[in-house]
Amino acid sequence: MVDIGDKAPDFTVPKAGGETYNDVEPFTLADVVDDGPTVLAFYPAAFTSGCTAEMCAFRDSMEWFDELDARVYGVSVDLPFSQNIWIREEELNFPMLSDWNHDVIHAYDVVLDDMYAMIEVAQRSIFVVDTEGIVTYRWVRDGENPDFDDLVSETREAVEDAATN
Repeated sequence: MVDIGDKAPDFTVPKAGGETYNDVEPFTLADVVDDGPTVLAFYPAAFTSGCTAEMCAFRDSMEWFDELDARVYGVSVDLPFSQNIWIREEELNFPMLSDWNHDVIHAYDVVLDDMYAMIEVAQRSIFVVDTEGIVTYRWVRDGENPDFDDLVSETREAVEDAATN
């Protein structure tokens, strides 16, 4: 599993921006790490209650991340077109990355292979990557969902540490 101190695996996937259902463009991690700390928030599936609660907690706290010039990206195996609809429905204010071919969840070793005992999705997890491309924070769900507001606050503190080091 990718751990703190490791070089973050680079990847290129479709990015859903949410303006329209077909607001899709390529995204490469290496192209954004120089811009400030990067948060990769992996979630199992759009439109589900836990994932919606988590992404809405990020949405409601986005000013914290903006203050630190941090970029937040949700990452799931959902197609970018469905992610765009979800972004619009939930008024999410950050893009989603579509790992529809499952390469990224395997590279970061955050595969939940038994959702509904039949499909492989992302395990709920968060990675913070600094401007050198190094993972400075890692959280992977173990057990029940956490309080998402507390998780976002903890993530924000990790971003602040990454921004000042």
